[in-house]
Amino acid sequence: MNLSNNLKTLRRLRKRTQGEVASAINVPRPTYSGYENNVSYPSIEILIRISKYYSVSIDILLKTDLSKLRDSEVKLIESGNDAYIEGSLIRVLTNTVDAQNNENIELVNIKAKAGYTRGFADPEFIKVLPSFQLPFLSKDKKYRTFQISGDSMLPIPDKSYVTGEFIQNWFSLKDGDACIVLTLDDGIVFKCVENKLKSQKKLGVYSLNPEYEPYTIDASDIKEIWKFVNYISPEMPNPPDSEEILHNEIANLKEDMQKIMKKLEIK
Repeated sequence: MNLSNNLKTLRRLRKRTQGEVASAINVPRPTYSGYENNVSYPSIEILIRISKYYSVSIDILLKTDLSKLRDSEVKLIESGNDAYIEGSLIRVLTNTVDAQNNENIELVNIKAKAGYTRGFADPEFIKVLPSFQLPFLSKDKKYRTFQISGDSMLPIPDKSYVTGEFIQNWFSLKDGDACIVLTLDDGIVFKCVENKLKSQKKLGVYSLNPEYEPYTIDASDIKEIWKFVNYISPEMPNPPDSEEILHNEIANLKEDMQKIMKKLEIK
């Protein structure tokens, strides 16, 4: 929990005393001092008052360590800018290089996935991951490969190795982009996305396999996003079954019929 440090950081930037902040949020000064010294915790009502006073969301107050950011970056947050989502706040990305100083593609296999959730920003963890190069990828972008599990993204098979490009500005994502998304709660997930960041500060995610329900992720819970580039698998994708072929043929017939109807309307 980052609340106590964040309260100190925000008060310092505002150049306020504890008494002034306590008065503004209508609590006794000793009570507010307890919040900053981590000996007591504000109620939801008081937390909302603090959030409004500093113009900082409750999610950021609780989950982001503002003391690690530059003062200018904290002021961007206070002014209402989505600086973190846009990538203008520095997200620590630890990587490795080969003997020629080319950036490696680190491999996060199934066994390493749980450790990656905790160690994604730890240089000691990243440097022990297997690494390799794919010469057909751009040297101007950063890539990482993750081994997926399950059937939620069929026809991409279980245990495939999915390579993604690191995305700095999450607003750049388009609806339908397939991405590896890292959160501390859910770990690594591979899904297609619906970009709701500007309107709701959420990312919608859904599977290619319709048996899985779509859901949303709060932007404040996301740690990394890697946009799908390619995948490697020893398995051939399964051919479409007869029912799927029939559905496709019906869809094509409907499309042809609509084209014919439009031509008739024109005449």
